[in-house]
Amino acid sequence: MLARVWASDVSAETLARIEASVDDLASAYATTRPVDLLPMVRRQLAYVGRLLDGRGTLAQRRRLVVAAGWLTVLRATVHIDLLQGSAAGTHLSAAMALAEHGEHPEIQAWCLETQAWDWLTRGDYRRAVDLSQQAQRLAPRSSSAHIQAVAQEARVWARLADVRRTRDALDRLERLTANLPVPERAEHHYRYDPTKALAYTATTLSWAGDPAAEQVARAALAELDPRGDGGERPRRSASARLDLAMALVAVDQPDEAIAVAADAVRSGRVVSSNWWRAREVLRRVELTGTANAVTLREVYEAHRPTFDSGHYARPADSR
Repeated sequence: MLARVWASDVSAETLARIEASVDDLASAYATTRPVDLLPMVRRQLAYVGRLLDGRGTLAQRRRLVVAAGWLTVLRATVHIDLLQGSAAGTHLSAAMALAEHGEHPEIQAWCLETQAWDWLTRGDYRRAVDLSQQAQRLAPRSSSAHIQAVAQEARVWARLADVRRTRDALDRLERLTANLPVPERAEHHYRYDPTKALAYTATTLSWAGDPAAEQVARAALAELDPRGDGGERPRRSASARLDLAMALVAVDQPDEAIAVAADAVRSGRVVSSNWWRAREVLRRVELTGTANAVTLREVYEAHRPTFDSGHYARPADSR
């Protein structure tokens, strides 16, 4: 019996390579197009699945299950970026089951936080705030998942125009990240980079219509893209431009907002699940009555995803 317990088809080197590949793929998320990243995640997940079908010690199997959990929640996130809601939901459920089986509360919390973001983009803010708070309760204290869930909660309160709760969540985020060191791989999607805090604050304040949003958004963009070429994190830079554009509209500077938003759209780095943010800026600009709004409309139409059906326009009517 003991010989069966120790029988294994998995070497220590194989496990180490798998765990390194999980980190590589999570880090690639920030710079790789979702359509290109998805098959890479699928292949690695299939490989881990084949190993789980073989023999392994209890400790080895747990490491494989945890790796599968990380890969599955990442896959779900990529499906969300591609507006593939059914696939995203299926893989979030699978990731949660794997996390429970592997006794890994941080992956469970990331599943909840990812669902919160998805529902926020769909305009169901009450569900989004509930999921954000569930994630905070489940995540290990001060873990990356816990911090991200607080940031997510702040953004939801901003969409609900609840200034007090928005500020409270931002204060909690500031306390959590004040002395947080920059992780070894700051681009890793599941390791909270404290430099993100400024960008999250800019997003939150711009959505809340706070007058302080313009200054914070300019600072965030300068930090992310100091040379104006997209920087090392072009997707975050594109989102920061949309934040700044929204803030500029709020302080009656529609012409600069048009230029900044047009740069974001032309970059090609606004993922499908964030496209509603470009649509919202356009709508706000057009409401100002400026004649130059036609310029942003032309850029928007030229770059709009062919499958943009308006489904994610709901937040603009009310991430």
